[in-house]
Amino acid sequence: MTTRVKSVSDPLDYGQNLRSGERAPAVYAASGMPSRGRYYSESDCPTRSPFQRDRDRVLHATAFRRLTYKTQVFLPHEGDHFRTRLTHSLEVAQIARTIARQLRLDEDLAETIALAHDLGHSPFGHAGERALDTAVKDYGGFDHNAQSLRIVTTLERKYLAFDGLNLTWETLEGLAKHNGPLWKKDSAVAKVVRHIEAWSPLNLSEWPSAEAQVASLADDVAYLSHDVDDGLRAGLISFDMLYDVPLVGPIAADVHAIAQRAEPGRAIYEVTRRMITAMVGDIVVESRRRLSDIAPRLPDNIRGAGRAAIAFSEGMAADLARLKTFLFQAVYHHRRVLDVMEEAEKVVRDLFAKYRANADALPQGWREALPGLNERQRARLACDFLAGQTDRYALAEHRRLFDVTPELG
Repeated sequence: MTTRVKSVSDPLDYGQNLRSGERAPAVYAASGMPSRGRYYSESDCPTRSPFQRDRDRVLHATAFRRLTYKTQVFLPHEGDHFRTRLTHSLEVAQIARTIARQLRLDEDLAETIALAHDLGHSPFGHAGERALDTAVKDYGGFDHNAQSLRIVTTLERKYLAFDGLNLTWETLEGLAKHNGPLWKKDSAVAKVVRHIEAWSPLNLSEWPSAEAQVASLADDVAYLSHDVDDGLRAGLISFDMLYDVPLVGPIAADVHAIAQRAEPGRAIYEVTRRMITAMVGDIVVESRRRLSDIAPRLPDNIRGAGRAAIAFSEGMAADLARLKTFLFQAVYHHRRVLDVMEEAEKVVRDLFAKYRANADALPQGWREALPGLNERQRARLACDFLAGQTDRYALAEHRRLFDVTPELG
């Protein structure tokens, strides 16, 4: 079913008229043309646009709530103020809305993609993903982006009429391609969306909507700034270590000069808020320049532009590459972090092996799905169960099934 997405310039736009001084979305915003609809036909919602409805479905998803206890960099129990996968997703969504508003895009779609982009993460962050990918390498491997799509299309089971969340084509396209075109037809994401492609092609070799591109860059802005914040608060890095690092260096030096007597937490936050402002400002300026060059008249002109329409400037991209290298060495590969993550990988490997070898280790509902499945399908089922676990649930499962469980920090 094709669902019309109204422009907010429409006076009957779901009760949300423009406030004084606001501008209607641009013609190249996703809401500039009717939505391509949902896989399962549904009636329109009388109070929300299709993209607002998608956002609400993501927020109410079980997988979204589980992000509360899934690792970003530091395990949740290491401190209440470190980011979790949930708070990271919320920060990405807030930044995405800000950028989308500046570029006159559909804020609701950008926010929805941002909120849903990490739904498929396994417990213990990228360490858990590595362990799970290795464990199921003979059965297709594990990719958190592909798993996010599996969650919203099949694994969430709460609606009477369908499995998954039955999101709009535009949201599914954004989740599939928010990191750019998918050139490999045998990639994990491409395999997951084959049934969607049969319904309505996602044109995987093209760029996604501008809103999806915004969500991707908002992810970079969020994690680069909050990983500096968390790294400083955890004592893994110090202000003087930042001075020679592009982007953050000049900011840290300036803040240190004017806030020497300030509480450490205030100085740290001043650094990261200035980082966010600089990165967002750069995206807006560079993207306006690119949009002017492309001169899109429809959302599909963004998709067919042959290059990113939303981007960092060349100079900022180079600075961020060096910042990522610094964080990789100083934070992600800090011995304290690596020690915890190596133990976390062992927990994931142990659990998968146990679930594969002993079906009785699985909860009843999952065991009931096993009859009739072949070896590959049984492995994927165990993978799905494990991938959906929070950090603390995985540790509780390990304690239930094994005599010795790592303390992880």
